[in-house]
Amino acid sequence: MRGHRALWWTIGPAGQLAVLLVHRRYLNRSRYMKGWIGWRPELPFTGELVTVTGQEERRLPVKDIRIWPGHLALLPDRRFLLVKGRTFRSETEGAWASNAVVFSPSGTPEAEFCVGDDIPALVTDAHGGIWTAYGDEGIYGGHPESGAGLAGWDTQGRTTWTPRGRLPDHPLEGCTAATEYGHVWLVWYSGNSEGGTFLTRITPSTGDVASYPSPVPDPDGLAIRGNRAVLTRRHHNKRSVDLIRAELDGTTWTVTSHRRLRVPGRVVMTCGQGRDGSLLLRTGDTWLRIEA
Repeated sequence: MRGHRALWWTIGPAGQLAVLLVHRRYLNRSRYMKGWIGWRPELPFTGELVTVTGQEERRLPVKDIRIWPGHLALLPDRRFLLVKGRTFRSETEGAWASNAVVFSPSGTPEAEFCVGDDIPALVTDAHGGIWTAYGDEGIYGGHPESGAGLAGWDTQGRTTWTPRGRLPDHPLEGCTAATEYGHVWLVWYSGNSEGGTFLTRITPSTGDVASYPSPVPDPDGLAIRGNRAVLTRRHHNKRSVDLIRAELDGTTWTVTSHRRLRVPGRVVMTCGQGRDGSLLLRTGDTWLRIEA
């Protein structure tokens, strides 16, 4: 749409692409960040949520948005979630400020709560669970769930899952996230010199956890189908990514192909998200679907 910018986006549990459009009159441009992530809204602002499923397109005006979202995610029953990547703790009250808002199918707020601080990666599952991987400022910033590096939440802001010592190392930074039918995958890397990047698979129905060394360091996108994976690493602000395919043999992911892929637009942060074996990769204002 003329005069609008396509800002936050997600791929939903049914494979649908959702994008929040914002008119330029609400936006300021950062001098230091290029691409769509460099646009910042003046609060409050109005947006339009566009959801594309196959050939069907649905548009929903969303008024009076009062947070700077870092993430958009879809929830069951046509609800959706906006999450600000950062939050703070009140020095007087000791409580953490809300940074997540659940919106109804009509675009009005239903619930507000905190899902931790410094969130580089977030995904929702088909049942409405919210899954987060944290950055170093959140991990070492005093928030209890952020300090564990990974967490699961419900749509009332209650913690549903924490690692409880079941990770191979302590996370330092989240990279990306994906779902694979009944599983959630969170990708993160360790701060230890002997550590590395890990792919952690969580089964929400049981709480089971399995972690594997990543076949490539710090991927921006991941999709998994069975024992096959596709991963991407961006060439920041350029029109290319590394596209890596891997297979799981017992406990080891092994690279089967690695090539540089030319893409239609420039690639910046938070460019990839995987759903059930399909990776959606944002390049400028074009989205590519890559199958595992």
